[in-house]
This record gives sequence, structure tokens and C-alpha cells, in this order.
Amino acid sequence: MPSLFLISALTSLLSGCLATFGPQAIERTHPAYNEAIIASINEQMLQNLVRMRYRDVTFFLEIGSVTTSLSLQASAGVDAALNFGTRDSLSPGVGLGYADNPTISYTPLQGENLLKSLLSPLQLEAILVLTQSGWNIDRVFGLCFERINNLYNAPNASGPTPQQEPDYEEFNHLLESLSVLQKRQLIEIGTTQQHDSSGITVRLVADDVQHQQEIDRIYALLQLDRGVKDFDLSTDFLEVNQTQWAVRTRSISGLLYYLSQNVETPEQHQVDGLVTITTSKTGDIFDWTHTPAGRRFKIRTKAERPDNAYIATYYRGHWFYIEDTDLESKSTFMLLRQLFDLQAGQTRAQGPTLTLPVR
Repeated sequence: MPSLFLISALTSLLSGCLATFGPQAIERTHPAYNEAIIASINEQMLQNLVRMRYRDVTFFLEIGSVTTSLSLQASAGVDAALNFGTRDSLSPGVGLGYADNPTISYTPLQGENLLKSLLSPLQLEAILVLTQSGWNIDRVFGLCFERINNLYNAPNASGPTPQQEPDYEEFNHLLESLSVLQKRQLIEIGTTQQHDSSGITVRLVADDVQHQQEIDRIYALLQLDRGVKDFDLSTDFLEVNQTQWAVRTRSISGLLYYLSQNVETPEQHQVDGLVTITTSKTGDIFDWTHTPAGRRFKIRTKAERPDNAYIATYYRGHWFYIEDTDLESKSTFMLLRQLFDLQAGQTRAQGPTLTLPVR
């Protein structure tokens, strides 16, 4: 009887395990899948940036779905031992088995719609949202804008690595002044109603004595009318005047190329001619860290796997990575991910889907 009572208790215990298995399985597996998917997408973006530096073909593969079958096998039994001349014994036996069988579907991002999204200029509305959601204006403008009025932000870097140094220095001065005004809440960017449509306006507080030097520099660099405080953002360079900011935004493709210029490459790869070396105005090797993107983004390289990597990928026999302590690069990478999802991530091609059961 005691053994039968024990078996009954064990059976009740197993029933309780089965009742709590689902919630506990979610607690165990959901964070792991979440972390693995984020790491995979980040590494793919990093590797495509490296591919661009080497002028290799890029490719984006999306994780379409992840489904998993969770199962718990439980068994209970009794082991009997017969002993001649002594008392017989009964020993209860319990078995538990756990199985996780995921199925992952991959969908390539490709097709005409994706290409148009990658090559189309970023929408001013998207840039407005970013500046209003906490992003520094110097980071957003330094990456997204290729030109404001007659100031250029390395326009020839929006494609494969150029051979000649880009034009960017005055654009850096503009970003520095805009950053100061943003910190002091002396600049606002918002929407205004213009006739039957809405536009985007930049408002400068032009009479702040404490920061007059920064304000004067912005007016001088952009050649603006000192009597105007509200300036419309326009993409029309055929009518550039002193009362508006004529801007040209980068495309996602141009932004990816611009950031790829800041991929550090092994010296031997440079000697072998695997990457283009940009020449400065003095004839030396140009340092991309001086550009608006280079100030905020850096991909480093090592022959061995780095220990302090936030993201790392192995390509052409070397490791390329972003340091975990490089907060500037991590922030820029996060901004890139948001812009990519906003502009191109919603495109879904009707292409083949690869489904892999994982054993």
C-alpha cells in the first residue's frame, strides 16, 4: 500500500508539471529566440556594410517566421524486485523528457519595390520624426543630409569609395553649431500648414546673446537672411534663396555606402588592391574619421575574434566588429537600423521562402 500511495503522489506531481510546462517553456525559450534573432539581423547589417567597402554584392535575408513545437514526455512506473527468502520490494520510477523543435522560415528582401526603396531619398517626414524623438540633430543631419543650401556632406561618399577626398569641412561646422542650439533649445523643427498641404519648418531663436556666435555662424554658412527666423525645408535646388533650407537627403543605399567608408581594413588587403584608398588634397591617405559619419561610426578589424565586440562578423579571413564600449558607433548603428526598417524594411518581395526544420 505505501508503494501504491507513492505512485499516486508521483502521478499527481507529474500532472502539476504538465500544467506549468507551457508558461515555464515560454520563459526559457522566448528570451533566447529574441536575442538570437536580434544578433542575426545585426550581424547581417554589419556584414553588408563590410561587403560594400570591398565592393562585393550585398544581400538581405529576413527571418519570416519562427515556429516551435514544445513537448514534455513524462513516465511513471514501478520496478519490482523479488527476493527468495526475504521480503519483496517495489521501487517507483519517474522519467521526464523535454523537446523543442523549431522551424525557421527565411525570406529574401529583393525585387523592384525594395530597389526603389533603397535608392529613393529619405523622406523629410521621417527625418522630422527622428529629430523629435530624442535623436541629436547633428547625428541625424550628419548622416541623412547630403547637402544643405551650398554646404556639402561628402556627396561622393554615397556610392563606392571615391578616390578623392570629399567636401565636408564646412558641413561639420554647421553641425557643431546646430548641436549647441539644440542643447539650449534654440532651434525647433516642426510641421506647418501651407495652403492645402503641410510643410516642415526650421525655427531659429536668432536673438540669444549668449550663443550669438553660433547663431551668426549658421546664418553665414547657409547664407540666410538675418531678418528671417522661420525657414522652410525644401528639396528644390532650382530656387535656392535666403529664406529657406534647400536640402538633399541620402537614400538608404547612399547612407549604407557612406557608413561603409568607415570600415577599417587590414593593411594587406589595401596592398593587394582589394579596397579603394581615398587620397587627401595633400596627397596622403584620407582619414574618413574627420567626416560627419566618421565622427560617429567606426567598424574595426582583427585577425582574431575580438573579446570586446558588440557585433562581429567574419569576412575575407578577418573579423570586423563594433566595440561594445564605442557608444557613438552603437548609437549610429541603431539609427541606421531604424531608418532601414522605416524606409526599406516594410518591403516584402514575392520571392522564394526557405524553411528549415532545426534538429
